[in-house]
Amino acid sequence: MAYKSLAECVSDLEKHGHLIRIKEEVDPYLEMAAIHLRVYEKQGPALFFEKVKGSPFPAVSNLFGTLERSKFIFRDTLPKVQQLVSLRNDPMKALKNPFKYAGSAMSALSALPMKTPSAKNNFKKTTIDQLPQIVNWPMDGGPFVTMPQVYTEDIEKPGILNANLGMYRIQLGGNDYIQNKEIGLHYQIHRGIGVHQSKANKVGQPLKVSIFVGGPPSHPLAAVMPLPEGLSEMTFAGALGDRRFRYFYDDEGFCISADADFVITGTVYPNENKPEGPFGDHLGYYSLTHPFPLMKVHNVYHKQDAIWSFTVVGRPPQEDTSFGALIHEITGSAIPQEIHGLKEVHAVDTAGVHPLLFAIGSERYTPYLKERRPQEILTIANHILGKNQLSLAKYVFIAAKEDDEKLSTHHIQEFLTHILERLDLTRDIHFYTNTTIDTLDYSGDGLNSGSKVVIAAAGEKKRTLWNAVPEGLKMGDGCYQYHVAIPGILVIECDKYISAEKTAAEIALLNISLIDQDLSGFPLIVLADDSAFTAANIDNLVWITFTRSNPAADIYGVNDFTINKHWGCKGSLIIDARKKPHHAPELIKDQSTELKINQLAKAGRPLHGII
Repeated sequence: MAYKSLAECVSDLEKHGHLIRIKEEVDPYLEMAAIHLRVYEKQGPALFFEKVKGSPFPAVSNLFGTLERSKFIFRDTLPKVQQLVSLRNDPMKALKNPFKYAGSAMSALSALPMKTPSAKNNFKKTTIDQLPQIVNWPMDGGPFVTMPQVYTEDIEKPGILNANLGMYRIQLGGNDYIQNKEIGLHYQIHRGIGVHQSKANKVGQPLKVSIFVGGPPSHPLAAVMPLPEGLSEMTFAGALGDRRFRYFYDDEGFCISADADFVITGTVYPNENKPEGPFGDHLGYYSLTHPFPLMKVHNVYHKQDAIWSFTVVGRPPQEDTSFGALIHEITGSAIPQEIHGLKEVHAVDTAGVHPLLFAIGSERYTPYLKERRPQEILTIANHILGKNQLSLAKYVFIAAKEDDEKLSTHHIQEFLTHILERLDLTRDIHFYTNTTIDTLDYSGDGLNSGSKVVIAAAGEKKRTLWNAVPEGLKMGDGCYQYHVAIPGILVIECDKYISAEKTAAEIALLNISLIDQDLSGFPLIVLADDSAFTAANIDNLVWITFTRSNPAADIYGVNDFTINKHWGCKGSLIIDARKKPHHAPELIKDQSTELKINQLAKAGRPLHGII
């Protein structure tokens, strides 16, 4: 469907049973987000909020809440766009199979952005305080835009084809922002907008920023797509939506998306920041208050019947998980094509994406030797950690494809089992210290700062993993109970974390207790605050283990050693995944709000039969 607007998409989804309307007034403070979260948990429909308290504008969420619904929205264009992305990644395909890809070049050409100055007449003006002031989590610093398309241009190469369209959260109020005049712009490292701001700062110019909200559903998806070099987000949006990206420039020189429902324009001046946050984020914790760029608002435009689009992020899976699944559908093997020898790579969503990355690569360096060991896959791991947003990965587990051609990075337990069966704990653990990690990850020793580890395994199975603990296991003081999470991984519940010094003493005692006990079937031990919760399911295990640990600081080993600056251990690997004082607080729902939402599930109310 070539939707001309968000309203057309809403109408189409409603017509086909993919969207429901909530006709009664709903409070944007916690209530709208709580409804969204409950409906998403049940894999329910998209939600259209007709009456948002304090705002004249309706709102929609959960558009992309299921992969099925996303495929329905783009049902006419997905195959064409998949070919376009594939061709951009490997132009030789067109020469090898010209008839198959004949339409792809035309797809890109027909999707080129189109200037439409007359669309200027379709917009009215409003103010920031009239927009839906949606607050998702109790400790959030204010209302945020959670489905924005943030547009900036390169001052050295102005124009829409060299522009960047990204999705970076926007704080509309709270903290020290002057209402209606200032908003907060949060973006993380390795983002295109950062390049544009750096260039503007260098020449002392303010960066012009346009924030689009709404519009055809292809537009927000384009803003989060990891596109190959040379394919602009606006061209991709046109191809995916089967409608050219329409735009014009306002009287102040800001680019306006002609199909957007709302456009906020403003400028970011060099070195002008204000405290932004906290914000309940997609790792399942709050990102805390930090100085981020201040955007001085110029204008707030809206269409006559504008619809505010939003989402809610939190501990995965959430709607952005479905976004990720759709992106994978479109890009397929794009990244493996860019890294020689890489078969498959997967940022594990249930662990918060960047904290945990699984990969499979070729191990062909010494085919003449009987024993296979990690060599080429270490080179591939280094390449991964130098590749765009993949470089934000904290834990990288990589396996050799020759060991199991059927192995998949998308099956978490099976992949971990494969690694743990083959891992040589004296050889296969490789640290990267004092480096950058994800901005949203507070497990390190500062903002964007922490460590990484590559755990590589290749060759024959070295051990049989146990699913039961030997009788009489002695854990030492401070450790109380244990649970087997999956075969090979033992979770031990210990005293609360106090300090690094106290932990060193605790680990020393644990080492003394375990060093003479046979735990060969448990190559990985996780220390947790709640062993039952951590071991309850695979999602809890990877979320707790990899979001609450900083490899260089929190990895230990039974009978560990350092030789020639290489660290290893002769017994089990230990990851301390207890909460630390510097960690951000986890997201907890407001119970009074949850009770209100329960009322909406009663007979005759809008969520009856859905939640």
